[in-house]
Amino acid sequence: MNPRVIGLATVVVFTALLPLAASAGPAGGPTARSAPPAALQEPQKLHEPENGGAPSGERCGPALTSRDGIEAQTCVLTENGDTWGRTYYRNASGEELRSVLSLMAPEGRTVQSHCVVEDGDEPGSCETPRERTAGKPERYWAVTEFAGSGDGTGPLLLRSGSNSAARSAS
Repeated sequence: MNPRVIGLATVVVFTALLPLAASAGPAGGPTARSAPPAALQEPQKLHEPENGGAPSGERCGPALTSRDGIEAQTCVLTENGDTWGRTYYRNASGEELRSVLSLMAPEGRTVQSHCVVEDGDEPGSCETPRERTAGKPERYWAVTEFAGSGDGTGPLLLRSGSNSAARSAS
C-alpha cells in the first residue's frame, strides 16, 4: 500500500479519535483545564525567536495542563515561506520526560522532533526543523506527546495539538 495513503489514513483516524480521548475523563489519561497560566496564554513570552521578532504567522491550540504537572501549548508557525512546529512547555512532574513533536503537512508529509523535557518550573520549547511551505499554511498542524520515564517508554502524560479545541476533562 502507498505510504502516503497510510499516512493520510493515520491522520484521519487520529483526528477522529482525538476529541473522544480528550473527553474521556480521568480514567488514567491526562486532564485538561481551560484556564492556563498566563505565561502559556502568551507563548511568545516563553520562547523568543533568535531573530528577536515573532514569526509572521502563529496558530496555537489551547494551553493544557496534565494532572502530572506538565503544561504545554503547541503551535504551527510560518515566516518567510517556511513552516515549522513548536511546543512551549513546563515540566513540574518531578522527573525528566521525553516528547515527540510532529508537524503534519499537506499530502501526508510528517516531520518529527524528539526532545528531552527537563524537570523544573522554567518554561522550555521544542521545534521541528523548518521546511518550505507547501500550499496554504492553514493545512499544517502539529501535535506533541509527552511520555513518562526518562527513556520515553512510560505512559502518555499529555497530548497537545495546534488545532485542538479546549475541552475540560475534569
